Amino acid sequence: MTAQQTDTPPHTTTTPPDAPGALARWGTWAARHIRPVLGVWLLILVGLGAAAPSVFSSLAGAGWQADGSESVAVRDLAQEHFGGNTSSAVQVVIHTEDGTVGDATTTGIIDRATELLAADDCIAEIMPPTPGVTVSQDGKTGILVAGAAADTDDMVRLADELSDSITALATEGTEVFPTGQSMLWSDFNHANHDAMMKAEMMSWPVTLLILVIAFGSLVAAGLPLMLTIAGLVASAGALVLLNSVTPISVWAMNFALMFALALGIDYALFLVARFRDALRSRPDAPDAAAAVGETYGTAGKAVLLSGLTVLVSLSAVLLVPAPAVRTMAVGIMLAVVFVLAASFTLLPAVLGALGTRVNAVSLPYAKKQEHRSPLFARWAGILRRRPVLAVAGSGALLVLACLPVFGLKVAMPSIAVVPEDAPVRQGYHLVQDAMGEGAPGMLQIIVGDGDAAEASRTAAQTKMRPQTDRVCTLRSDGPRRRPRASAR
Repeated sequence: MTAQQTDTPPHTTTTPPDAPGALARWGTWAARHIRPVLGVWLLILVGLGAAAPSVFSSLAGAGWQADGSESVAVRDLAQEHFGGNTSSAVQVVIHTEDGTVGDATTTGIIDRATELLAADDCIAEIMPPTPGVTVSQDGKTGILVAGAAADTDDMVRLADELSDSITALATEGTEVFPTGQSMLWSDFNHANHDAMMKAEMMSWPVTLLILVIAFGSLVAAGLPLMLTIAGLVASAGALVLLNSVTPISVWAMNFALMFALALGIDYALFLVARFRDALRSRPDAPDAAAAVGETYGTAGKAVLLSGLTVLVSLSAVLLVPAPAVRTMAVGIMLAVVFVLAASFTLLPAVLGALGTRVNAVSLPYAKKQEHRSPLFARWAGILRRRPVLAVAGSGALLVLACLPVFGLKVAMPSIAVVPEDAPVRQGYHLVQDAMGEGAPGMLQIIVGDGDAAEASRTAAQTKMRPQTDRVCTLRSDGPRRRPRASAR
């Protein structure tokens, strides 16, 4: 009996290739289904993009307070019991060189300002300039106070609408400027918006140039901008829609813009570079869908982990009681979500459609370009051979970088954040020059009737500058739930 001979050597096993992971399978699917992916993104961008253009005019302008704090409680009480004479009240500063506050010229201006302000439901009681309280000692500067009958966001919107009309009341020899917190935030938001637009107009061309140099191809360089624009348009529209439910600070859009640009470039740099390497490893039969699957099975994991880490980190900011700070985090999180979604749907579909054309319109050196650096490879080898020294050195640098935190001083934005020629700043300095350095930021203290005298004595004994050494006591007969504007 003879043994049967076979071609397969004994004890030889064949190891099947590893099955592609979930991200690799997803990338391959998206690369082969570009039409449904583009259709969904077209609906998203058209739907949210319709609301995006109104983002800066729709979002809230204030929100810089700590909800539940004593200062907010005082503001609410002042709005309810004292005709809206709160920090968000609109102040109109009248300064005359030829006469005094109360003469025929200034009286006409005060009447016209009162009529203008009283026409809006956001204004409660209007208190004309009062000698000894809101009129300077020389009688040349007076403050008309228009109480707030709305929240801080609506008062900032009102300030946007009335600023030019109030300034237009000036006559020859008499200056009229709107000022106060609401006007400050209005001018600050406008200055911030203008500066941001100028910065973006300068940064986008520079960013595109850097991307072309980094990728070596105009088509490849355009992919990060595609992610950025998709994330930015979608997050802007989402912020407008969310603002109809709860006030969202205009600053949320600023931070969303920054993070959409940063993450769009960052994620595309990982994924597009890895995709080009995957194509280069298949010179004979470049399969774009397979290259996309390989890309998302490797670099896709890093991108997904990065996005989730950013979202988890920002979720802690939602616990901060200041609405403006919370909504900044919301804006960033929306930008991260949409850029991440575009990175895992829109980008693989476009890469699958482009294939080797991702290197189109390339620079001369692009065909030889590899996304590997011998210099960084040597540096990584040094760190691997001397891990203790690397940890100690980097730790020492981090400690040195953190030392300035112990001397950090925080404060709210002052009048210096708006341009010098802004009406709110000119009115601020008029009040400061005429009534004292602390006059534009008077402290409000609300106490019960039995404690009013003691509170006045305590405030009067507080160390203050001589020119601001005045204490004014206002009394309320009860809640003023439906305030009406009153002229002089």
